[in-house]
Amino acid sequence: MVLIALTLVLEGWRAIPDLVGGVWDPDTGRFGVLPMLGGSAGVALGAVLVAFPLGLGVALFQTEVAPPWLAAPLSQVVEALAGIPSVVYGFVGMMLFFRTFALGPGALASALVLAVMILPTIAGVAEEALRAVPAAYREGAAALGATPWQAVRRVVLPAARSGLVTAVALALGRALGETMVVLMVAGSTALLPRSPLSMVRTFTGTIAMEMAYATGRHREALFAIGALLLGAVLAMGALARRMSR
Repeated sequence: MVLIALTLVLEGWRAIPDLVGGVWDPDTGRFGVLPMLGGSAGVALGAVLVAFPLGLGVALFQTEVAPPWLAAPLSQVVEALAGIPSVVYGFVGMMLFFRTFALGPGALASALVLAVMILPTIAGVAEEALRAVPAAYREGAAALGATPWQAVRRVVLPAARSGLVTAVALALGRALGETMVVLMVAGSTALLPRSPLSMVRTFTGTIAMEMAYATGRHREALFAIGALLLGAVLAMGALARRMSR
């Protein structure tokens, strides 16, 4: 990890001052990353906002409602979702949103596809957090006359709060680092998104599209973007570890 970070910094530090700005146009020597920052943040946050309620619902169903004979296969299905290649998600997203719903490429389509991709992360971590809550908490709530839903809402979820925050942080880092899906369904337009339907470009998409032919300061700017992206993902991981403690 140190060698990777060192490589990115050494290759891209000269271009860091050029990243300030709202225009990305390598032909004219302008490398402002504000459009990609808005695209990456919007897509990732949108995906988490969609996936977290679904993932938490799946985890609650597995831990609080489903009998063992149903919870076990459901957990296997959720884990299987994590093993599907991202390009397959991209194909399904293109077929579903572009043809069926006529949505078109953009931030919303990317966020919805990414939400499905990060759902296993949220559901898995949230399930572990909920199972880690001592049974005595639930028994105490029941002894006080609480309904099962009241016990979950007032006792179990607050006790599992740190684990749920960990799930969000890990999912956000996963969404920020995704490349193939955003290349296929985001539209790859280096402009600040003005609505959820706007076509966007992310940090990862920019690197994947332009690194093959970039030279000089353009190449250094891409390495600098990679360093920023690595820092953001590492920050999400550090936040997750801190909250889990």
